[in-house]
Amino acid sequence: MKEVKFTDTALKEMHAHLVACYPHEGCGFFYGKINEIKEVTEIRDVVNQNKTNPERIFEIAPIDYVKAERYAIENDLDLIGVYHSHPDHPAVPSPTDLKFAQPNFSYVIVSIVKSEVAATSSWTLNDAQKFIQEPVFDNEEKK
Repeated sequence: MKEVKFTDTALKEMHAHLVACYPHEGCGFFYGKINEIKEVTEIRDVVNQNKTNPERIFEIAPIDYVKAERYAIENDLDLIGVYHSHPDHPAVPSPTDLKFAQPNFSYVIVSIVKSEVAATSSWTLNDAQKFIQEPVFDNEEKK
């Protein structure tokens, strides 16, 4: 398991996007390079396509996945994973998150409580298709 390290800019942009989406779940992709660590240098937000329960469930359109892959290739980046928020809930995966998770991706979950970031966590699937937590750092925490 590798740690996920955000640049200050990428982390601030992701948090700002998710706070702006509150009380709905916000979502997007994050990119960078995967070597000894997963170094996140960019985020790209997408529109939550869930129209029936956007406060509790996010959906990313298939075309947005295609665009995300294309963006990574065109910019010589690794598509590291998907981020989303949990409004007024902990930053832990839900059964729905597990149902739609794919191997080899990191899933960053940000708990937004009363319009403020409460916690940020990252998860990936193990060989048994269960979520395991990955360490998350920003540049300030690793200095």
